[in-house]
Amino acid sequence: MEATNPYEQPKLVDEYLLFHYGEPQLVLPHESGPHDALNFAVRTVTETIDTGIPRERALDIGCSVGRSSLELSRFCHEVVGIDFSSAFIDAANGLRAEGKMDYEVLIEGHATTPATAVVPSGTQPEHVRFETGDAMNLRDELGLFELVHAANLVCRLPEPMKFLDRLPSLVSPGGQLVLTTPCTWLGEFTPPENWPDKPTIDWLQEALGDAFKLERTLDLPFLIRETARKFQWSVAQGSVWTRE
Repeated sequence: MEATNPYEQPKLVDEYLLFHYGEPQLVLPHESGPHDALNFAVRTVTETIDTGIPRERALDIGCSVGRSSLELSRFCHEVVGIDFSSAFIDAANGLRAEGKMDYEVLIEGHATTPATAVVPSGTQPEHVRFETGDAMNLRDELGLFELVHAANLVCRLPEPMKFLDRLPSLVSPGGQLVLTTPCTWLGEFTPPENWPDKPTIDWLQEALGDAFKLERTLDLPFLIRETARKFQWSVAQGSVWTRE
C-alpha cells in the first residue's frame, strides 16, 4: 500500500472507535434505522465461531482498533491482532493498556460530542498483542493458529491473492478460517486487474479450495456512522472454512 493510507487519519480513528465500541444509541440515534447492523466487530466472532470451544492461538488480520481481537480473547489464550494502520494499532494498544480511550463523535460540520471507548467486560486484554503489519507480506515467524479471522479485509488489498496464498501456512490442520467482505471492489484500494472475474465467493473457493473446505456462508450487515444523519449500510458476505 502507499504511504498515504487513508486509515491513518484521526477522523477515521474516531469513526472506527465508534464503529467498534460505540453504544448502539450513539451509533444509530434513530428508531427507524437498521439496528441489526450494529456491533459488527462482535458479530463477526459470535455469529461465525463456536465460542464455547477454547483455542490456544488466534490471529485477527485487519484488526482495525481491536474489538474483534478482544472478543476472541474470551476463549483464546493468545490473540495476535495485525493492522496496516499504525494509527489504528496505536489506538488498540492504548485501549488494551489503559482500559479506555476518549474520542470524538461527529454530529455534523465542526460539531462533535465526546465519547469513551471501553474494553468490554469479560475480555482478557492481557492475552492480546497488537502489531502493525501488511496482510500481503506477513512476517514469517507468526507460526500456526487454530483460528484466523479477517473481517472486511480482502477487498481492500492491492494484491489480495498474496494474502490468500499465505493463509494455508497460517491455519493449523483442522483449524478455522473466518472471512467477511462486502465485495466492494474499488480502484483506490485494488487495481481492477486484481479484482475477481466471478462472484467473490466463487473466486475465494477457487483460491482456497485446495487447502480449505467451505463450511458455510452467511450475511452480516454492518453500519458505519459518518455523521448523525449519514451512514454507510452494507452487507458483508461471511464465509467459514476448515483447514484440510
